[in-house]
Amino acid sequence: MASTSSDPMDRLPTGLKLFVRNLQSLTPVKLDDTNYPSWSATVSSWLLSEELNLSFEKKLSLGDSGSTSSVDIHNALFTNSGRGNGRGRGRGPPRGRGGPYRGSQPGGRGGRQPQYRDDTRGRGAPADESESETSSISSPLYNLLPDAENPAKAVDLVCSALKPGNLIRIAGRKAEISGRPLTSSEISRVLLRCQSDSRAALSFFDWARKSFKCNGNRLDTLNYCLMVHILAWSSNYSQAMEVLSDLVRMTATKEDSVFKGLIQAAELCNWSPVVFDMLIRVYIRSGMLKRGLRAFQNASRIGFSSNVITINILLNALSQENHFSKCWEVYDEMQRIGVSPNSCTFNILIHSLCRSGDLGMVDEFMEKMEEEGFEPDIVTYNMLVDSYCKRGRLKDAVHLYYIMYKRGIPPDLITYTALISGFCKAGNVKDAHQLFLGMVHRGLKPDSVSFNTLLHGYCEEGMMHEAKSLLHDMIRDGVGPDDFSFRKLVEGFRKHGRLVSALNLILEVQKFGISVSQDIHEHVVIALCMDNRPFAAKNFLDRMIDNGFEPNMVIYRELIISFCNCSCVDEALRLKDEMEEGKGLKLCLDTYRSIITCLCASSRNLEANSMLQEMINLGLEPDAEICRALVVGHCGDRNINEALFLLGFFARKYHVFDMVCYNRVLRLLGEKGNVGELMEFQENMMKIGFAPNKLSCKHVVGGLQKAMKDHRNYI
Repeated sequence: MASTSSDPMDRLPTGLKLFVRNLQSLTPVKLDDTNYPSWSATVSSWLLSEELNLSFEKKLSLGDSGSTSSVDIHNALFTNSGRGNGRGRGRGPPRGRGGPYRGSQPGGRGGRQPQYRDDTRGRGAPADESESETSSISSPLYNLLPDAENPAKAVDLVCSALKPGNLIRIAGRKAEISGRPLTSSEISRVLLRCQSDSRAALSFFDWARKSFKCNGNRLDTLNYCLMVHILAWSSNYSQAMEVLSDLVRMTATKEDSVFKGLIQAAELCNWSPVVFDMLIRVYIRSGMLKRGLRAFQNASRIGFSSNVITINILLNALSQENHFSKCWEVYDEMQRIGVSPNSCTFNILIHSLCRSGDLGMVDEFMEKMEEEGFEPDIVTYNMLVDSYCKRGRLKDAVHLYYIMYKRGIPPDLITYTALISGFCKAGNVKDAHQLFLGMVHRGLKPDSVSFNTLLHGYCEEGMMHEAKSLLHDMIRDGVGPDDFSFRKLVEGFRKHGRLVSALNLILEVQKFGISVSQDIHEHVVIALCMDNRPFAAKNFLDRMIDNGFEPNMVIYRELIISFCNCSCVDEALRLKDEMEEGKGLKLCLDTYRSIITCLCASSRNLEANSMLQEMINLGLEPDAEICRALVVGHCGDRNINEALFLLGFFARKYHVFDMVCYNRVLRLLGEKGNVGELMEFQENMMKIGFAPNKLSCKHVVGGLQKAMKDHRNYI
């Protein structure tokens, strides 16, 4: 009779023995009542390692007997089977539990894991690869672990926490399930078992999402899609839209992944086709119009019809982005799948025709619209009238205006405003005025848009007296003038050389308590500067400052440039000091250019040199205009040495090769008649990079002639 070894390890298959030896190398102790917790922790750490799971599965399949089962391993390691003295603490594997998903309802049972069909591939695939992997390596060794660390009990533990009557919020039992992170597969299982209680499912989903985010991970697409289906099935549409929006942002680089995920999740849980409408709307709201269109096409292709409201939203978005041909593709698809259009659908399509300029199809489409039982409403007529006016077809617009009365659809404020705009654009302001009076006579109260439309027409035609009178009517009727009103008045007065009248008008309306924005004040100051009225602009600015207005860099720049254009350089310099010392603002390149040019024109070249050095110290690079002003200025004072220095300085440091400066210096040298200096200058400048032109040669020839003439006179 063969002797029986006292070491239980000798009775294990070779593959399993290797596995246990690996465990013992980590914790080299024997399993008994005193050290069971240490073994439990070791088993926990190894079983939760993907590498060990795969290794263990492989070794089970390669054992000596070739048929070692999980029950054999359990009995060999942890139960008292008559051999050895180990007292097992574990229990046998759970029986009759089925696959990881146990039906679509909580507590349901299933013989195997549900499958989904991938319509794009034509074959089934498991809902989650990690799910099948977990099933294939499930082991009774997990029963040695605490409940919080046991993968087989994690889902039960979470679902228990979510049951009504227990702690609804998963955070309440967070400590019990924090032994290890849940997998995406387990999250899906929890959601499926809780789908009848969308509130509990959402509470768990939010907790899981935050937990994954804290670990630098995120839930997968299937988790999100299951949550969307659960919320939509429970009619929690707003929350479903929020979850779907989050998923769309998360998968922004993966086209069609959300749509496929919704299809896959639909085979695992209760669902409603409304999720596809929601997906289209989320895409459009997120600015992903192309994906929204594709989602609509995909849903139609597999037999799901979007409702007319969603299709109208899609049509309107396509029209706003000028995808007019796509609008008609959607409309054709809408008819194919049997979705009946409404009046809003037709108005959107008519608007598309108007925006695309294809007014020839409008009549044909309106006939089709009426054949289907839809009468044009006020919105339809207003779009057509506005489009005709913008296209210059004023007669057609007026014709529609009379048709509206005949059909019992009285024109509204929008109709009249569109017609007034059309008459003003055609230069027929008098008829526009009569139409405006007719609108008021029919009991319609003009708004700011109506007033501004006619006001703009008056200003364009130079009818400033009528424009001013209309402004008073606006104030009398309680319609406050806005920035557009004042801007058009200022531009109109300036266009006809009466800018001071605009300034007085603004001061006048302020006495009536009408507020004039800071933008309009700035616009008036800039307009006065551009009209070369810097002193009037400065006086108006001082009044603004007294009222609490703080001028910005733009105002100072325009004022300084205007003073320089009027050769008032001292006022410009005083304003510069006020700007820098009082406001802490720094001059820009345009401002320095104007001051330097004005100083040079006033023969104040040394001050201009100082200004050049100041701007260089501020990090501003002078340009060709500044170079020209300085060189020409010093040449005007016949300071040839300074002009030569500046010309070389700008060329070497700032790569400014201005031929005007070059020829001006060449001319001055030629006038002196010093051939040696003339030739030396030309040679040096050519080395730097200057290339003489026709005018340069003319100045050289003139210099040579001057030298010859002086030589003859000397002889």
